[in-house]
Amino acid sequence: MITARSLTKVYDSSAALDSVSFEFPDAGILGVIGHNGAGKTTLLKMVAGLVVPTSGELMVNGIDVVRDPSALKVTLGYLPEESRLYETMTAEDYLAFFGEIYGLKKDEITTRTRRLFAALSLETDRKKLGEFSKGMKRKAAIARSLIHDPAFLVYDEPTSGLDPMTSRFIAEYLKKLKAAGKTIVLSAHNLYQVEAICDRVMILRRGKIVADGTMAELREQFGSITYTVWFSAPDPARIDRAAVPFRADETGLACDAPDMESLNAISAAIAAAGGRVERIESRYPSLEEMLVTIGK
Repeated sequence: MITARSLTKVYDSSAALDSVSFEFPDAGILGVIGHNGAGKTTLLKMVAGLVVPTSGELMVNGIDVVRDPSALKVTLGYLPEESRLYETMTAEDYLAFFGEIYGLKKDEITTRTRRLFAALSLETDRKKLGEFSKGMKRKAAIARSLIHDPAFLVYDEPTSGLDPMTSRFIAEYLKKLKAAGKTIVLSAHNLYQVEAICDRVMILRRGKIVADGTMAELREQFGSITYTVWFSAPDPARIDRAAVPFRADETGLACDAPDMESLNAISAAIAAAGGRVERIESRYPSLEEMLVTIGK
Protein backbone atom coordinates (compact mmCIF):
# COMPACT_ATOMS: atom_id res chain seq x y z
CA MET A 1 0.00 0.00 0.00
CA ILE A 2 1.24 3.46 -0.93
CA THR A 3 -0.13 6.38 1.07
CA ALA A 4 0.91 9.93 0.14
CA ARG A 5 -0.29 13.00 2.01
CA SER A 6 0.34 16.56 0.74
CA LEU A 7 3.66 15.72 -0.92
CA THR A 8 5.40 18.92 -1.97
CA LYS A 9 8.82 19.50 -3.50
CA VAL A 10 10.14 23.01 -4.05
CA TYR A 11 13.23 23.82 -6.11
CA ASP A 12 14.38 27.45 -6.00
CA SER A 13 10.91 28.71 -5.02
CA SER A 14 9.29 26.66 -7.84
CA ALA A 15 7.08 23.72 -6.85
CA ALA A 16 7.83 20.56 -8.84
CA LEU A 17 5.12 18.85 -6.76
CA ASP A 18 2.34 20.72 -5.02
CA SER A 19 0.33 18.95 -2.27
CA VAL A 20 0.04 15.59 -4.02
CA SER A 21 -2.09 13.08 -2.07
CA PHE A 22 -3.19 9.58 -3.10
CA GLU A 23 -3.44 5.96 -2.01
CA PHE A 24 -2.70 2.87 -4.08
CA PRO A 25 -3.16 -0.77 -2.98
CA ASP A 26 -0.78 -3.68 -3.41
CA ALA A 27 -0.49 -5.88 -6.51
CA GLY A 28 -1.45 -3.33 -9.15
CA ILE A 29 0.04 -0.97 -11.74
CA LEU A 30 -0.27 2.80 -11.26
CA GLY A 31 0.53 4.93 -14.30
CA VAL A 32 1.72 8.51 -13.81
CA ILE A 33 1.43 10.68 -16.92
CA GLY A 34 1.51 14.34 -17.88
CA HIS A 35 3.22 16.83 -20.15
CA ASN A 36 6.95 17.51 -19.78
CA GLY A 37 7.61 19.33 -16.52
CA ALA A 38 4.42 18.05 -14.90
CA GLY A 39 6.35 16.48 -11.99
CA LYS A 40 6.26 12.81 -13.02
CA THR A 41 9.93 11.97 -12.46
CA THR A 42 10.03 13.97 -9.22
CA LEU A 43 7.09 11.96 -7.89
CA LEU A 44 8.58 8.63 -8.96
CA LYS A 45 11.95 9.45 -7.37
CA MET A 46 10.17 10.55 -4.22
CA VAL A 47 8.18 7.31 -4.05
CA ALA A 48 11.47 5.44 -4.57
CA GLY A 49 13.09 7.30 -1.67
CA LEU A 50 15.58 9.11 -3.92
CA VAL A 51 14.15 12.62 -3.48
CA VAL A 52 13.22 14.01 -0.08
CA PRO A 53 9.97 16.02 -0.11
CA THR A 54 10.00 19.60 1.11
CA SER A 55 6.91 18.68 3.10
CA GLY A 56 4.32 15.94 3.31
CA GLU A 57 4.06 12.29 4.32
CA LEU A 58 4.75 9.11 2.36
CA MET A 59 4.27 5.52 3.51
CA VAL A 60 5.12 2.50 1.33
CA ASN A 61 4.36 -0.97 2.67
CA GLY A 62 4.41 0.38 6.22
CA ILE A 63 7.74 2.19 5.73
CA ASP A 64 7.95 5.92 6.42
CA VAL A 65 9.87 6.91 3.29
CA VAL A 66 10.39 10.50 4.42
CA ARG A 67 11.97 9.59 7.75
CA ASP A 68 13.73 6.38 6.75
CA PRO A 69 14.19 6.13 2.96
CA SER A 70 16.98 3.53 3.30
CA ALA A 71 14.50 1.05 4.80
CA LEU A 72 12.68 0.98 1.48
CA LYS A 73 15.66 -0.26 -0.53
CA VAL A 74 15.29 -3.93 0.47
CA THR A 75 11.75 -4.11 -0.90
CA LEU A 76 12.23 -1.72 -3.85
CA GLY A 77 13.24 -2.25 -7.47
CA TYR A 78 13.99 1.01 -9.29
CA LEU A 79 14.41 1.54 -13.03
CA PRO A 80 15.53 5.03 -14.12
CA GLU A 81 14.64 6.44 -17.52
CA GLU A 82 18.14 5.79 -18.87
CA SER A 83 19.69 2.32 -18.57
CA ARG A 84 23.00 3.37 -17.03
CA LEU A 85 24.93 0.11 -16.85
CA TYR A 86 28.51 -0.90 -16.06
CA GLU A 87 29.28 -1.52 -19.70
CA THR A 88 32.61 -3.28 -19.17
CA MET A 89 30.83 -6.04 -17.20
CA THR A 90 28.95 -9.01 -18.56
CA ALA A 91 25.26 -9.12 -17.67
CA GLU A 92 25.94 -12.10 -15.39
CA ASP A 93 28.64 -10.21 -13.46
CA TYR A 94 26.44 -7.12 -13.34
CA LEU A 95 23.60 -8.96 -11.65
CA ALA A 96 26.03 -10.81 -9.37
CA PHE A 97 27.43 -7.46 -8.23
CA PHE A 98 24.01 -6.16 -7.23
CA GLY A 99 22.97 -9.51 -5.80
CA GLU A 100 25.93 -9.36 -3.42
CA ILE A 101 24.96 -5.84 -2.40
CA TYR A 102 21.57 -7.22 -1.35
CA GLY A 103 23.24 -10.01 0.60
CA LEU A 104 22.24 -12.88 -1.67
CA LYS A 105 24.29 -16.06 -1.72
CA LYS A 106 26.22 -17.01 -4.85
CA ASP A 107 24.01 -20.01 -5.73
CA GLU A 108 20.89 -17.90 -5.21
CA ILE A 109 22.23 -15.17 -7.49
CA THR A 110 23.01 -17.71 -10.22
CA THR A 111 19.54 -19.26 -9.99
CA ARG A 112 17.73 -15.93 -10.01
CA THR A 113 19.86 -14.59 -12.87
CA ARG A 114 19.10 -17.64 -15.01
CA ARG A 115 15.37 -17.34 -14.29
CA LEU A 116 15.27 -13.62 -15.02
CA PHE A 117 17.15 -13.96 -18.31
CA ALA A 118 14.77 -16.74 -19.36
CA ALA A 119 11.67 -14.72 -18.37
CA LEU A 120 12.96 -11.66 -20.24
CA SER A 121 14.13 -13.68 -23.27
CA LEU A 122 17.58 -12.17 -22.81
CA GLU A 123 20.34 -14.15 -24.53
CA THR A 124 23.60 -12.63 -23.34
CA ASP A 125 26.20 -14.93 -24.95
CA ARG A 126 28.51 -13.69 -22.18
CA LYS A 127 28.87 -10.39 -24.04
CA LYS A 128 29.77 -7.22 -22.20
CA LEU A 129 26.88 -4.83 -21.57
CA GLY A 130 28.46 -2.23 -23.84
CA GLU A 131 27.92 -4.60 -26.77
CA PHE A 132 24.19 -4.98 -26.08
CA SER A 133 21.46 -3.40 -28.18
CA LYS A 134 19.26 -0.78 -26.51
CA GLY A 135 16.50 -3.33 -25.97
CA MET A 136 18.90 -5.83 -24.42
CA LYS A 137 20.29 -3.13 -22.13
CA ARG A 138 16.77 -2.30 -20.97
CA LYS A 139 16.08 -5.94 -20.23
CA ALA A 140 19.35 -6.20 -18.29
CA ALA A 141 18.39 -3.11 -16.26
CA ILE A 142 14.97 -4.63 -15.50
CA ALA A 143 16.67 -7.88 -14.43
CA ARG A 144 18.92 -5.88 -12.11
CA SER A 145 15.89 -4.20 -10.54
CA LEU A 146 14.39 -7.65 -9.83
CA ILE A 147 17.44 -9.62 -8.66
CA HIS A 148 16.49 -9.28 -4.97
CA ASP A 149 12.81 -10.12 -5.67
CA PRO A 150 11.35 -6.80 -4.49
CA ALA A 151 7.62 -6.44 -3.85
CA PHE A 152 7.54 -2.79 -4.99
CA LEU A 153 8.75 -1.47 -8.34
CA VAL A 154 9.21 2.09 -9.60
CA TYR A 155 9.84 2.24 -13.35
CA ASP A 156 10.49 5.51 -15.19
CA GLU A 157 9.72 5.13 -18.91
CA PRO A 158 10.40 1.36 -19.03
CA THR A 159 9.86 1.09 -22.81
CA SER A 160 11.24 4.47 -23.89
CA GLY A 161 13.05 4.41 -27.24
CA LEU A 162 12.60 0.69 -27.82
CA ASP A 163 11.41 -0.96 -31.01
CA PRO A 164 7.71 -1.94 -31.05
CA MET A 165 8.33 -5.67 -30.50
CA THR A 166 10.61 -5.18 -27.47
CA SER A 167 8.33 -2.48 -26.11
CA ARG A 168 5.31 -4.79 -26.34
CA PHE A 169 7.28 -7.63 -24.73
CA ILE A 170 8.24 -5.50 -21.72
CA ALA A 171 4.68 -4.21 -21.33
CA GLU A 172 3.41 -7.80 -21.24
CA TYR A 173 6.16 -8.72 -18.78
CA LEU A 174 5.01 -5.95 -16.44
CA LYS A 175 1.54 -7.50 -16.45
CA LYS A 176 3.09 -10.82 -15.44
CA LEU A 177 4.93 -9.10 -12.57
CA LYS A 178 1.63 -7.66 -11.36
CA ALA A 179 0.02 -11.10 -11.57
CA ALA A 180 2.89 -12.36 -9.39
CA GLY A 181 1.82 -9.88 -6.70
CA LYS A 182 4.16 -6.97 -7.32
CA THR A 183 3.10 -3.32 -7.02
CA ILE A 184 4.34 -1.13 -9.87
CA VAL A 185 4.41 2.65 -10.24
CA LEU A 186 5.48 3.77 -13.70
CA SER A 187 5.58 6.75 -16.01
CA ALA A 188 5.42 6.41 -19.79
CA HIS A 189 5.00 8.48 -22.92
CA ASN A 190 3.45 5.48 -24.67
CA LEU A 191 -0.11 6.26 -23.61
CA TYR A 192 -1.56 3.29 -25.47
CA GLN A 193 0.48 0.98 -23.24
CA VAL A 194 -0.57 2.91 -20.15
CA GLU A 195 -4.21 2.37 -21.09
CA ALA A 196 -3.55 -1.32 -21.74
CA ILE A 197 -1.64 -2.32 -18.59
CA CYS A 198 -2.41 0.15 -15.80
CA ASP A 199 -5.09 -0.48 -13.21
CA ARG A 200 -5.19 3.23 -12.44
CA VAL A 201 -3.84 6.37 -14.07
CA MET A 202 -2.83 9.61 -12.37
CA ILE A 203 -2.49 12.71 -14.55
CA LEU A 204 -0.24 15.53 -13.33
CA ARG A 205 -0.16 19.12 -14.48
CA ARG A 206 2.30 21.64 -13.04
CA GLY A 207 2.92 19.50 -9.99
CA LYS A 208 -0.74 18.87 -9.14
CA ILE A 209 -3.02 15.88 -9.67
CA VAL A 210 -5.69 16.97 -12.13
CA ALA A 211 -7.21 13.53 -12.73
CA ASP A 212 -6.91 10.16 -11.02
CA GLY A 213 -8.83 6.95 -11.56
CA THR A 214 -9.36 3.82 -13.61
CA MET A 215 -9.65 4.21 -17.37
CA ALA A 216 -13.43 3.84 -17.07
CA GLU A 217 -13.55 6.62 -14.47
CA LEU A 218 -11.31 8.91 -16.54
CA ARG A 219 -13.44 8.35 -19.63
CA GLU A 220 -16.51 9.38 -17.69
CA GLN A 221 -14.71 12.50 -16.48
CA PHE A 222 -13.32 13.58 -19.86
CA GLY A 223 -16.20 12.74 -22.13
CA SER A 224 -18.75 10.11 -22.92
CA ILE A 225 -18.74 7.56 -25.69
CA THR A 226 -18.80 8.77 -29.33
CA TYR A 227 -19.78 6.88 -32.47
CA THR A 228 -18.57 6.47 -36.04
CA VAL A 229 -21.15 5.43 -38.63
CA TRP A 230 -19.84 3.57 -41.68
CA PHE A 231 -22.30 3.50 -44.56
CA SER A 232 -22.78 2.99 -48.27
CA ALA A 233 -24.85 5.06 -50.71
CA PRO A 234 -25.61 4.69 -54.43
CA ASP A 235 -25.18 8.44 -54.92
CA PRO A 236 -23.30 10.21 -52.07
CA ALA A 237 -24.08 13.57 -53.68
CA ARG A 238 -27.73 13.13 -52.66
CA ILE A 239 -26.81 13.06 -48.96
CA ASP A 240 -27.38 16.28 -47.04
CA ARG A 241 -23.89 17.15 -45.75
CA ALA A 242 -25.38 19.49 -43.17
CA ALA A 243 -27.12 16.49 -41.61
CA VAL A 244 -24.38 13.97 -42.40
CA PRO A 245 -20.93 15.66 -42.49
CA PHE A 246 -19.29 12.52 -43.89
CA ARG A 247 -15.80 11.80 -45.12
CA ALA A 248 -14.68 9.36 -47.80
CA ASP A 249 -11.49 7.31 -47.93
CA GLU A 250 -10.33 3.90 -49.16
CA THR A 251 -12.38 2.16 -46.45
CA GLY A 252 -15.66 3.81 -47.46
CA LEU A 253 -17.97 6.56 -46.22
CA ALA A 254 -18.01 7.52 -42.53
CA CYS A 255 -19.52 10.12 -40.23
CA ASP A 256 -18.93 10.85 -36.53
CA ALA A 257 -21.77 11.23 -34.01
CA PRO A 258 -21.18 12.74 -30.55
CA ASP A 259 -24.27 11.15 -28.96
CA MET A 260 -27.23 8.82 -29.55
CA GLU A 261 -29.51 11.63 -30.73
CA SER A 262 -27.05 12.62 -33.44
CA LEU A 263 -26.49 8.95 -34.29
CA ASN A 264 -30.21 8.44 -34.90
CA ALA A 265 -30.47 11.61 -37.00
CA ILE A 266 -27.47 10.63 -39.15
CA SER A 267 -28.85 7.11 -39.67
CA ALA A 268 -32.22 8.54 -40.73
CA ALA A 269 -30.62 10.99 -43.18
CA ILE A 270 -28.55 8.20 -44.74
CA ALA A 271 -31.68 6.06 -45.20
CA ALA A 272 -33.61 9.02 -46.68
CA ALA A 273 -30.90 9.39 -49.34
CA GLY A 274 -31.17 5.70 -50.26
CA GLY A 275 -28.03 4.71 -48.35
CA ARG A 276 -27.45 1.92 -45.85
CA VAL A 277 -25.63 1.86 -42.51
CA GLU A 278 -22.99 -0.88 -42.72
CA ARG A 279 -21.65 -0.72 -39.18
CA ILE A 280 -21.40 1.53 -36.14
CA GLU A 281 -18.24 1.74 -34.01
CA SER A 282 -18.17 3.22 -30.50
CA ARG A 283 -15.11 4.95 -29.06
CA TYR A 284 -14.07 6.48 -25.76
CA PRO A 285 -11.62 9.39 -25.44
CA SER A 286 -7.99 8.23 -25.32
CA LEU A 287 -5.39 9.27 -22.76
CA GLU A 288 -3.75 11.36 -25.47
CA GLU A 289 -7.00 13.28 -26.00
CA MET A 290 -7.34 13.73 -22.24
CA LEU A 291 -3.85 15.21 -22.03
CA VAL A 292 -4.64 17.59 -24.89
CA THR A 293 -7.78 18.70 -23.00
CA ILE A 294 -5.82 19.19 -19.77
CA GLY A 295 -3.15 21.20 -21.57
CA LYS A 296 -5.64 23.74 -22.88
